[in-house]
Amino acid sequence: MTTDEKYMRRCLQLAQNGRQNAKPNPMVGAVISLPPAPQKGRESWRILGEGYHVRCGQGHAEVNAFASVRPEDEPLLSEATMYVSLEPCSHYGKTPPCADLIIKKGVKRVVVGCIDEFAEVQGRGIKKLRDAGIEVTVGVLEEECKALNRRFFTFHRLSRPYIILKWAQTANGFIDDDGKALAISTPFTQMLSHKLRAEEDAILVGRVTNEREHPQLTVRQWQGNNPKRLVIDHQHPLNLEVLHAHKIQSLIVEGGRKTLESFLTQGLWDEIRVETNTALTVSGGTRAPQLPANIKVISRQVYGENIIVNYIK
Repeated sequence: MTTDEKYMRRCLQLAQNGRQNAKPNPMVGAVISLPPAPQKGRESWRILGEGYHVRCGQGHAEVNAFASVRPEDEPLLSEATMYVSLEPCSHYGKTPPCADLIIKKGVKRVVVGCIDEFAEVQGRGIKKLRDAGIEVTVGVLEEECKALNRRFFTFHRLSRPYIILKWAQTANGFIDDDGKALAISTPFTQMLSHKLRAEEDAILVGRVTNEREHPQLTVRQWQGNNPKRLVIDHQHPLNLEVLHAHKIQSLIVEGGRKTLESFLTQGLWDEIRVETNTALTVSGGTRAPQLPANIKVISRQVYGENIIVNYIK
């Protein structure tokens, strides 16, 4: 692992602290590090400051990183490198441009994880830094940095939420027991489902599931806000433009087979999360949806007899 990768990975760790409260802004982490200078008695790298975007409307990661620098270390910024997981903003929003602050602070070098696809940025922050004479490196751990904010990027690139299809199934591939609701998740994996709900903006089921099971679709075993509850049927189809207008960046689909397959058929999904209880079988019922071809596994977690696998296209 290179030094740049080491500090960018720290940026990613910091950024995740804003998962619930930074929305609808992206999660961003920043680290200011001072390189070795044996002639000045510095034999190794030293972190001068670090921060992350805590809450929408408040200071960005770069602002918080600079604020954490001790006054006596301020003169060292001219020798320092700032690492930031997402391109610094160059426009006035709820806060001033971070690119301007970096220039004002006079850091020597900036390392950026990935370019911000938001229309108001898209490379302008990097250009502003380079025009000011700051050395800029782009693309360190780029895929990881993009993945962290895939909801934000999908929302702005496709004008729709990031869509997660989610279901639980028995070992022999059923999602219920002859049409009756079935407890497939364990208490622990159910808690993980509530954690997911706390991290996403909205959750959707079909009319039949809603009427048959009366699911609460709330955060009960995790801390956070309940996602917006949506129910669809033929008379009330999903309108992605409305979701985009309401700034819903992510959507969990937890419906029955027909609802899930309607999304799969249209290719209208970004991630699939399947929980399988390897110790549970039933004699018949509703078959779980068939996974699309050529999908990639991005995570596989084992929790006792239950396995949760996440897929992307």
